[in-house]
Amino acid sequence: QSIGCDDYLGSDKVIDKCGICGGDNTACKVVSGVFKHTLTNLGYHKIVEIPEGATKINITEMSKSNNYLALRSRSGRSIINGNWAIDRPGRYEGGGTMFTYKRPNEISSTAGESFLADGPTNEVLDVYMIHQQPNPGIHYEYIIPGDNVISPQLLAQRRPGEPLNGQLGMPEGTNREDEDLHMETDTLTGQSVGTFPVIQPGRFPSHQPENQVPAVQPPRQNREYNWKQIGKTECTTTCGKGSQYPVFHCVNRITHEEVPEGYCDSSTKPIPEEEACNLFPCPAFWDIGEWSECSKTCGLGMQHRQILCRQMYANRTLTVQQYRCQHLEKPETTSTCQLKICSEWQIRTEWTSCSVPCGVGQRTRDVKCVSNLGDIVDDEECNMKLRPNDIENCDMGPCAKSWFLTEWSDRCSAECGDGIRTRSVVCMTNHVSSLPLEGCGNNRPSETTPCNNGPCAGKQEWFAGGWTQCSTECGSGTQQREVICVRKTEGNFEVLNPYDCSYLEKPPSQQSCYLKPCGSKWFHTEWSTCSKSCEGGFRVREVRCLSDDMTASNQCDPQLKPEEKEPCNTQDCIPEIDENCKDKYYNCNVVVQARLCVYTYYKTACCASCTRVANRQSGFLGRR
Repeated sequence: QSIGCDDYLGSDKVIDKCGICGGDNTACKVVSGVFKHTLTNLGYHKIVEIPEGATKINITEMSKSNNYLALRSRSGRSIINGNWAIDRPGRYEGGGTMFTYKRPNEISSTAGESFLADGPTNEVLDVYMIHQQPNPGIHYEYIIPGDNVISPQLLAQRRPGEPLNGQLGMPEGTNREDEDLHMETDTLTGQSVGTFPVIQPGRFPSHQPENQVPAVQPPRQNREYNWKQIGKTECTTTCGKGSQYPVFHCVNRITHEEVPEGYCDSSTKPIPEEEACNLFPCPAFWDIGEWSECSKTCGLGMQHRQILCRQMYANRTLTVQQYRCQHLEKPETTSTCQLKICSEWQIRTEWTSCSVPCGVGQRTRDVKCVSNLGDIVDDEECNMKLRPNDIENCDMGPCAKSWFLTEWSDRCSAECGDGIRTRSVVCMTNHVSSLPLEGCGNNRPSETTPCNNGPCAGKQEWFAGGWTQCSTECGSGTQQREVICVRKTEGNFEVLNPYDCSYLEKPPSQQSCYLKPCGSKWFHTEWSTCSKSCEGGFRVREVRCLSDDMTASNQCDPQLKPEEKEPCNTQDCIPEIDENCKDKYYNCNVVVQARLCVYTYYKTACCASCTRVANRQSGFLGRR
């Protein structure tokens, strides 16, 4: 039968996660949280304090970073990653428990570092982060007993086999080899290493209930045989302080011959005591860390690894001075690396035209990241800092607006009588820059004009004439018809006042019409102001081909395109007569021929002649 955690044979009690024999996991408290503080200074920063008696300890980085976790006892002894020395992943003893330090593969994994321990701790421990880059977050969790839970200290002070609150406490994960551990001094560091005494079930007489019948004692064995130490077990290590135990066999007291153990009294068999062996330190060795990630994702980069001089002693790996490893060749700490050949940026197209005809717009071009094999790859494969611009602003000059008009429709809306002709009017940006043009403003040109194809003949009753032709040859227009009140007489009709037919429903006299889509038509602006007031100038207008939805089109008939430029003000210039500027002498032509107009006297005396010559010379220079 098995022995329960309360040291009773046949008991099925086990220790729960709170460390309570036969407990139901309700006598402890789970403490957890995430350290997310933003740190600015490099170096050691305290994250969390693990109290005495904590179990199920889990300290984990939430994602991979260049930071490191560190562990130190409250007494100041470094347990993991102390004094700026980074330890290799492994198992490290501290605070009365064994911590497992994990650092996932730096190249292939995205997980962060972690400390794991079953506990319980026998002193307060401090967890630190060696800050080198932004903190990704540190998750911490541990279990502490409640107010009515046996503490590890009370467990250590009781006598062997003594029940405490009806149970024997036993920290989870202990073994027989922990029994005789006491305070010992590290021969390499001179630091004291504290251990937690642990009492194992079955090593001492168990507490027996009063109503339990004592087991029948076996008969006393023959005293001709006794236990004798015949040697020791093999040392657990070849160097650096191991342990071994004496070996006892049952022998004949007289002949000292070995006999089966049944001849000796098992209750008198000595308990093997652990003995230290091979106390001399192990040879120092270079502890080689893993290579860091390559400093560049493509092309030639660098990677680093940490090389520490380490030495084993008392089942612990310690960092020692590097001169202890001088008998060994030191491995390289840096190496070149190249994950792949870098891709490069290529400009595949020229700049497009500006996105607007005037004002500030944008233009684009095609820029691709191309691998060394010529394939187009993701932009992240190339150096984003060297990426050529694929979009930029472009300035097409200031914009102006003008009214754009079509020609008047050829048809009148009424076949007889009064009707209308129509045209399309739209305000659009003007791109003619040779002459200044104002904005559209509020003076919208008229879209209709009256027309009359002559009087209509008389009809009948509410007489509705036939619909006129559509006011437009294409697109939306209107149709009209004459509706009059007539009276039928013998041989003719008499037109009456509309009031006489008011009791009848009057037919509509106008309706909308749509013959076909217009397609593209020529639109033009009004003529600009003439460039000169006399002697021949020119005026301009802008002509555009627009589709039904008023977007630019190239489907208009070029032969029907209205003129964009025409001459104007071709009459000769007539100088204005200045009553204050006259010739005082009849022979002023001689003054002009002698070129004396440059003198103030002659310019005043022959004002008209000198002014006329001056205007003629300025016009000549202007034509040049």
